[in-house]
Amino acid sequence: MQPLLKSVTSVLHFHVLLFVRDKPFFMDDFKPQVSKYYRFKWHVDLAIVIATLPVIGSLILLFMLLTRLTSKGPIFYTQIRCSKNGKPFKMYKIRSMVVDAESTDGAVWAGKRDPRVTAVGRFMRRLHLDELPQIWNVWRGEMTVIGPRPERPEIIEQLQKEVPYYEYRMAVLPGLTGYAQLNRPSDTNVKDVRKKLILDLEYIEKTSFWFDMRILLGTAFKFVRIKHPRFDNLPLRLFGIYRDPQESPWAAKIGSEEFDDSTIIY
Repeated sequence: MQPLLKSVTSVLHFHVLLFVRDKPFFMDDFKPQVSKYYRFKWHVDLAIVIATLPVIGSLILLFMLLTRLTSKGPIFYTQIRCSKNGKPFKMYKIRSMVVDAESTDGAVWAGKRDPRVTAVGRFMRRLHLDELPQIWNVWRGEMTVIGPRPERPEIIEQLQKEVPYYEYRMAVLPGLTGYAQLNRPSDTNVKDVRKKLILDLEYIEKTSFWFDMRILLGTAFKFVRIKHPRFDNLPLRLFGIYRDPQESPWAAKIGSEEFDDSTIIY
């Protein structure tokens, strides 16, 4: 009961923060101009989900079985995340951590050698296979296949204080994979968040059907990880989706001072 009350309180507080400004964030003049592709993007998402369901469904069943055989607790794990305009929704994952992993420290980002992660979970997280059940969220219209990744309301509440214009990434539905996720590693500090924010805002403005298809191909090729700096981003360069955040027009809009990494989130 206590974790549920904490989540509800965070969501309510988060919605208050969105409006404690001169005007709501989605009416701000500085917000990104959302691509017209979003008018029919959900229909493309459904086609992708249906086409890939045999493969994705098989992988989900496999890792459901492995999770059940190798660790105690439920197979699936749910979290409250924020969708478009900050609307909360329940996001699904295959459980990759021990039960009650956040009972001590609360909501924090996972580290590289996080002791809370199970053996099977470590493999799933490396390839983001624990995220596959979120195709259900896509089907329900709570997420899209490609877009900014959804975040927890309690972490958003903190990031809004540290990262200017962070709320603008919620002008669209969150995604399973994304432009920022392919080009940047997992977040460990505010500097990482700011760099991803720049790419998220650029994606919201420039995305198109063919751009999304290239991101899908880049995501597939990212599974083949070549541990060499010369080849690590080769698939992204071949598909024309590699991007340094400092080269983005949004880097100039947000300001170079936003790349200070002195603040660590956890």
